[in-house]
Amino acid sequence: MRNSRENLLCPRCCAWSPEKPMGNYGETSVKEETLLNWLDRAAEKAKEINTALLKNLPVTEVQLDEMWSYVKRKVSQSAVNENESPQDVEDGRQWVWVSYAPEFRLILAIVVGPRTFETALTLIQMTAGMVLGVPCFFSDGFSCYYRALIECYHEIKIFPRTGKRGRPKDPVKEPHPQLVYGQIVKEKEKGKLIKITYRIRCGAERLKKTGLKIGTSLLERLNLTIRHALSPLTRKTLGFSKKRANLRKQTTLFQAFYNVARPHMSLREKINNTDDLFVQKWVERTPGMAAGITDHVWTFRELLTAKFCNDP
Repeated sequence: MRNSRENLLCPRCCAWSPEKPMGNYGETSVKEETLLNWLDRAAEKAKEINTALLKNLPVTEVQLDEMWSYVKRKVSQSAVNENESPQDVEDGRQWVWVSYAPEFRLILAIVVGPRTFETALTLIQMTAGMVLGVPCFFSDGFSCYYRALIECYHEIKIFPRTGKRGRPKDPVKEPHPQLVYGQIVKEKEKGKLIKITYRIRCGAERLKKTGLKIGTSLLERLNLTIRHALSPLTRKTLGFSKKRANLRKQTTLFQAFYNVARPHMSLREKINNTDDLFVQKWVERTPGMAAGITDHVWTFRELLTAKFCNDP
């Protein structure tokens, strides 16, 4: 039964969802309540791993994006503008927000919530707590990211008194001098891409010095990987989530698995130039190894049983 449990929870084995009908599990005959209990325990361990490892990261670039998804129904009964769910509603459109460090192929944070400023702010706050300094941020044209970035990375500008009648201007928040934020805006017509516009919202001089280019292509490729790994995020599926809490647990578990247990082909290192077919040429590496937070590829058993010493 232990091997069956690991296989059912492992994101690389299948497009898995604990909320699928029981018949999808074939010969295992595991009850839904049992699987949800395993998911709870695995998600708690994954959250512990993310908290322990994802801190003080020397990241220079962060890509931001959100994936469309829904919980229970495609449009909430409380939907407002453009069928989007309000902040306090847990059904309908619940987007999967991701912040990604492309230099390490590392998932920094995943948040499940409606497409609102509050959710964007939560994602930026989580990311800011993991990285050192102020990295460069790139995203699509969604306007809430800029406001959320200003909330996290800003300086207060105080206007001096002018000696004239009336109250002075209220202090305002200005972008941090080191903050760089660029957007890539894609315009489509009848499903076809017709125009791409690059915008630099702040930090143009620093962006030029770093030599980075505005883009989110690597994160968009990661979105495909996530959709293939998690059943609720696949297109036209019957395995969609019935509760937002369960979708959050699955994305948390996948984040930990992706970072420390799933080797990434673009990160592998060549150790031998021989043409011998029976000699190992490459060493696999995970995003966690590239970022220096782990020193080996974790097994799935390690992922479920890892223990960390509490900081004094």
